[in-house]
Amino acid sequence: MTRTESRLTRTSTGGDSAGVTATLAATGTQVSGSRRDRALVRMVVALTRAGRAVAAVLARSARWSARTVRPAGALVVVAATAGLLGGVVFGWVEWLVAAVIALVLVVTAVPFLFGARSYAVDLALGHDRVVAGSAVAGTIGIRNDGPRTTLPGRMDIPVGDGVVEIDVPVLRPGHGIADPLEIPDLRRGIVSVGPATTVRADPLGLMRREHAFDDVHDLYVHPRTVVLPSTSAGLIRDLEGAPTRRLVDADMSFHAIREYAPGDSRRQVHWKSTAKTGRLMVRQYEETRRSRMAVVLAIAADEYADADEFELAVSCAASLGLRAVRDAREVDIVAGGEVPRVVRGRLRAIQRVNAASPRNMLDGFSAIDLLDTTMPVGEVCRLAAESSDRLSVAFVIVGSRVPLSHVRQAALRFPADATVVGVRCDERAHPRMQSVNGMTVLTVGMVDDLSGLLLRGASS
Repeated sequence: MTRTESRLTRTSTGGDSAGVTATLAATGTQVSGSRRDRALVRMVVALTRAGRAVAAVLARSARWSARTVRPAGALVVVAATAGLLGGVVFGWVEWLVAAVIALVLVVTAVPFLFGARSYAVDLALGHDRVVAGSAVAGTIGIRNDGPRTTLPGRMDIPVGDGVVEIDVPVLRPGHGIADPLEIPDLRRGIVSVGPATTVRADPLGLMRREHAFDDVHDLYVHPRTVVLPSTSAGLIRDLEGAPTRRLVDADMSFHAIREYAPGDSRRQVHWKSTAKTGRLMVRQYEETRRSRMAVVLAIAADEYADADEFELAVSCAASLGLRAVRDAREVDIVAGGEVPRVVRGRLRAIQRVNAASPRNMLDGFSAIDLLDTTMPVGEVCRLAAESSDRLSVAFVIVGSRVPLSHVRQAALRFPADATVVGVRCDERAHPRMQSVNGMTVLTVGMVDDLSGLLLRGASS
């Protein structure tokens, strides 16, 4: 087999030989010429390779030092260096002794860094979905899979913005521990638990080495909800559908009998009327609209007094959505989307919560948060009305900083034949029901008030 090589040839007439030819092949470097030239080229190549190797080692050492050496350790290293210089150059014995002590401390700290990767960690949570305000119990198992005994260390487990610390004792090869893991007082959201990180550090805090494992759990913290009365028996009683003014040839709500027209289905012929009049007569119906419900949640930061008031609004929206799903309603759960400041006022965006099942819906509410750059609730209602046809019921949930007049204006964005109920969340207010220009507005101070107000509306 012939191997094809790419070569670059240069010929010169000077030097010790009549023709000095340097050939570079694709498979390596081949030099032809005087002995001195060949030695010089080899030396340059060796120095280049050595320089690259030294640079790579220095870069790795710098990265390792930045991750491992703590500020106290850096101070000890500086003291050792200064002490050695002062002791050797100026003959200061005290400085030399201090340098030796500093070096001993550094050398003593190094063995505590070993063994960070010899652990096998098993992190397990009792539940992956909980309600806000409740705790989660789990376990963490740590086993020494290495061939040597590991020194004491620590295991850090990130939980959202916090960290749970677990002390790891001395573990012989093949031995392990199992500690309970308690995560209390969780707020609504999607909380990442993990990855578990081994922390190896010396007692003086000079050096620290970390190794993160791959086990990460997403914990869905659902909003708190309450059981609401069925929407077919409360303020809204159109679960089976409400008839409209549109006349159709086939539906459930009978309207009248008219004379047959070409194209009508023979199944709609009313034979008794046909026999009486002598002309072919057919049934006519009012179109029945399938009950569709919308839950619009305001999420602009300036529409709420504080974060707790927003959590109350999310709980109210989740309770209404959960009731609609259990009543087998078609429901749209809508909130404002994030709009960049540079295009605010020129761009409209909404986000929807998946209401295919209670679990999916509550997972979606876990991800909702306040936004500084979003549309006011009135614009959200406009987009919700434009994107949802056959809408019959709408709940608009807002904070205490939204005036009642704005709630009423938001309700006008929906079709005239749709029933709109406003829910105003104010933790400092007493629960009450009021009518604002023909629109029902419920004021709730806690999520449990919503059930009572809906029941009161059913009885009135």
